Amino acid sequence: MPLSRRQFLAASAALGAGRIAPAIDPVARPAGKPVLKLALAAYSFRQALDVKKGTMTLFDFIDYAAELPLDGVELTSYYWAETTDDYAAKLKAHAAKKKLAISGVPVGNNFCATGAAYKAEIQKVKDWTARAAKVGAQTVRIFAGNLPKGEKLEDAQKRVVDAMNECCEVAEKLGVVLALENHGGITDTPEHLLELVKPVKSKALGVNIDTGNFHTADPYADIGKIAPYGVVSQVKTEVFPGNKREDADLAKVVKILKDANFHGFVALEYEAKEDAKVAVPKYVKELRKLIG
Repeated sequence: MPLSRRQFLAASAALGAGRIAPAIDPVARPAGKPVLKLALAAYSFRQALDVKKGTMTLFDFIDYAAELPLDGVELTSYYWAETTDDYAAKLKAHAAKKKLAISGVPVGNNFCATGAAYKAEIQKVKDWTARAAKVGAQTVRIFAGNLPKGEKLEDAQKRVVDAMNECCEVAEKLGVVLALENHGGITDTPEHLLELVKPVKSKALGVNIDTGNFHTADPYADIGKIAPYGVVSQVKTEVFPGNKREDADLAKVVKILKDANFHGFVALEYEAKEDAKVAVPKYVKELRKLIG
């Protein structure tokens, strides 16, 4: 008897060496226990990695990460000194030498733009998807954007969905998954995020679960709502219930991911006030213990 669509996706996820199933419905997870791999986001060292005035390169960042108990590094596009194939090849080789996977390449984009700017944003994501594939990254984190003043939400949502459909065609061919982040704007709530994710009929789209970006009454409950759609996660050390800053309960965050049978990379994205070089090793150690 032929496999149903859901059975096929589940089997593909189990056998596909890290390939991630579609997010039209909650992601079809492999059978068995959740598998969380720990990465470090380059954004944690955003000042040091500033291309114009920073003191650290992405190669330095990889060297730093290699001294921690990590499985991978997340190489944010903002900190690439070049966009050449040669540079991408060097990044890939350096990470491999240090025995670190490149978990993803986050991109900053705005699919709520209009006109020529809208087309440029789509092309930007396509270009970075190609670069992500060249370094062997599994995911490309993307944004939806902010609602332009005076525009109806439905109109902006349609543009975002159309843009993701177009970019997913490229991502599918390259074996990369686009991960839409709950980054405020028109993804400020789980419901708004999923209104963008569910219409995209592609196996190359999922959700980037950013654990610090919901400023709702109960961020943990809202993380739980999007966790079933997650293909990658960025874990913050703070949460903002009702816009009030407080330390995150990382054990609770990891439990939410495990309860959703999450399979994929969990990247520490440190944004708090303490110096990153002091704080990051402590949080990596804590997350490693929690992940198991």
